[in-house]
Amino acid sequence: MADPSLATPLADPAVNRRGILATLTAVVLWTCNDTCGKLASEVFPTGEMMAIRGVFAIAIAVTLVFATGHGRILWQGARLFLRPMVLLRAFLDSVVVLTFLKALAHMQLADVTAISQATPIIMTLLAAAFGLERIGWRRLLAVLVGFLGVVLVVKPSTDGLTVYATLAVISAALVAMRDLLTRYIDPIIPSPVIALVTAVAGAFTGVLLGMTEEWRPAFVPASFYLMLAGLLVTLGNLAIVIAYRHAEVGVVAPFRYFSIVTALLLGYAVFASLPDAISIGGILLIIASGIYTMHRERVRRREANKGASIVVTGTPATSTRDTTSAAWTTR
Repeated sequence: MADPSLATPLADPAVNRRGILATLTAVVLWTCNDTCGKLASEVFPTGEMMAIRGVFAIAIAVTLVFATGHGRILWQGARLFLRPMVLLRAFLDSVVVLTFLKALAHMQLADVTAISQATPIIMTLLAAAFGLERIGWRRLLAVLVGFLGVVLVVKPSTDGLTVYATLAVISAALVAMRDLLTRYIDPIIPSPVIALVTAVAGAFTGVLLGMTEEWRPAFVPASFYLMLAGLLVTLGNLAIVIAYRHAEVGVVAPFRYFSIVTALLLGYAVFASLPDAISIGGILLIIASGIYTMHRERVRRREANKGASIVVTGTPATSTRDTTSAAWTTR
C-alpha cells in the first residue's frame, strides 16, 4: 500500500455528491438498458442487437458532443480524442461485453448478476493496491455488507460455479479497471467524447460478434427497444465517466449496488415479478450500505477539517495524517 503521506487532500464534498448522483444515474440507466435488451433479445441475436444499439448510441453520443460545445474536437483529428488511455478504456469496455455475454450464455442470469456486483469490492481493493486511495475497515465493511445484500437478492446457485463464472469475475474486474482508468484520461478530453469512443467500440464489437450469427430484419417494432437502449447506455456511460473522473472511488463505489434495487422495481413493473422476504432483506442491506457510506464521508470530512484547523494554530502537521489514517484519500 502506498505511503499515506503521498495522498492529496480529500475531494471536495460537492464533487463527491456529484459523483454519487452520477453513479446512481448510471446504474439506473444501465438497468433500464438491460431491460430493453432483454425485450429485444426475443427478436434479435446478441451481435445484431449490440450493433443496432451501437448505431443509435453513436448518433446520440455525437449529438451530445455538439450539444455540449465540443464539436470542434471531432474536426481536430485523432491527436486529441484517440489518446491511448481513451482507446484502452474503450478496449476494456469491449472485452467486458464479450466476457459478460460468454458467461451469460452458459450461466443463470442471477449467478452472473451476483458475480458482476463484485465490481465495487474489486475497485476499492485495486484503488488501495495501486495507491490511489487508502482504505479503512469501516468503508470496506460497508462495501462487503452491500455485496451480501446483493447475494441475498439474486440468490446465486452452486450450478454457476464453473469456468464461465471465472469469465464473469474477469468481466467484473475489467469494469473496475475501466472505471479506475477513467481517472487517468487527460482532462482536456471532454466526458462526452469519451462516451462517443465507447459507443463506437461497442458497435464494432457487435459487428464482430454478429459475423457468427444469422441476422434478422432490423426494421421491426422491436427495434424501438434498441433505439431506447442506445440512448440509455450512452447517457449511462457519460454519467459513469463524470462520476469517476474526480469523485473518490471509496465514496461512490457502493452506490453501484443500487442497480439491484432498480432491477427489482423494473422486474415488477415490466415482468410482474415480486421479491420475496429474503430479497427484501437484501435490499435493506444495500440501502444501509449506501447510507453508512455517506455517514462515514461526513465523519471523515469533519476530522479532516479539524486536522486542518490544528495545523493552522501551530500543532505539528503530523496530526493531519493521524486524522485520516482510517479514511480514503484521493491522489
